[in-house]
Amino acid sequence: MPASPVVPEWIERANGYFVAVASAAGLLTQLGGAPYSVTKHAAVGFAEWLAIKYGDKGIGVSCVCPMGVDTPMLRDMSDSPEADMRLAAAAVTSSGAVIDPDAVAALVVQAVADRTFLVLPHTEVLTMYRRKGADYDGWIAGMRRFQRTLE
Repeated sequence: MPASPVVPEWIERANGYFVAVASAAGLLTQLGGAPYSVTKHAAVGFAEWLAIKYGDKGIGVSCVCPMGVDTPMLRDMSDSPEADMRLAAAAVTSSGAVIDPDAVAALVVQAVADRTFLVLPHTEVLTMYRRKGADYDGWIAGMRRFQRTLE
C-alpha cells in the first residue's frame, strides 16, 4: 500500500516531491510538549522512510526542521494559560532566533530545487543534534538542566 494516494502517480512518471514540515522538535524533543514532540518525531521518521522507499523511483523528499518561527502558534504558546505551553515557548525562543516564515519558505524552495533532505533554517539545530547523538545520556541531563532554568 503506498504512503499517499499520489505516490503511484509519482512512480508512474518517475517524478514527484514530498515536503514534510516537521520541527527541530522532531530531532531534539520539545520541552513542555509531549504530543508535539512525538508527532514531529513521527513526521521526521515518515519523511526518512519515504526518501528511502521511493528515492530510487524519482521521488524527492525534504524534511523541514526549524526552531522558532514567528507564527500565531508560537505567539499563542507564549501567552497560554497552560504552564507547559509557556515552557515550550520559552524553550524555543531562548534557544535561537525566531525567524520569519518567508525565510523558511525560501529555504524550502531551494531544498526542493537542490533535492536536499534535511532543511535546517536554524544552523544551531545541527550542532545540537550532533551533540545529542554523540552523548545521549549527557543530552538528556543537559535538557533537564535547561528545563529547570525555564520553570
